[in-house]
Amino acid sequence: MNAHAVSRIDDGRGGAEHVSLPRSSMNMMGFAVCCLCCDEPDVAGSDRCRSCIASHAKTRERLSTQATSKADRLSRELVTMLANPAEHNEDSTHGEMMIHYSKLIDAHQGKAPAKTIEEMVAVFEKQKNKKQKSLIRDVANNNEWHDVELNAEQREEMLAKITGERPKHMPSWEELLSEVEELLEEDER
Repeated sequence: MNAHAVSRIDDGRGGAEHVSLPRSSMNMMGFAVCCLCCDEPDVAGSDRCRSCIASHAKTRERLSTQATSKADRLSRELVTMLANPAEHNEDSTHGEMMIHYSKLIDAHQGKAPAKTIEEMVAVFEKQKNKKQKSLIRDVANNNEWHDVELNAEQREEMLAKITGERPKHMPSWEELLSEVEELLEEDER
């Protein structure tokens, strides 16, 4: 890695030339935004990087235990927000910072915000058409009968298997029509 690699981010505070790229371990812990806000030169394996990674690892370890106080719950909430700030920009207290962090991450990943109406519509369409993942729905949809529409005979057979009763004879339209014709003929006589 380049000894002085720099992220493409300018956070508006004038320190863009010293912004560090996220370390993979920090990214995995959900603290990539901390690296993006770091003012140290981007030198992999530096003392600052090692101390931050160790400190954040201890923090994550402490947070993995049961919450015993309000501060513990707040810490967990904030770490959850930091791990995915884009999902928390509507937060009444921290929303403004989450928007800032989202912009930092997007800029680092090369995502530019939509500037025109067409770009915004395209973004919304992409999000609307994105398949929502649900473990329960995905497992349930593995059923071979998921998209199969049964005919009347098959439905009766399934019902008989479920209830244990023999299926009663369901007349077809042709049978019903011929029965009606017979009744009409009897009335005419």
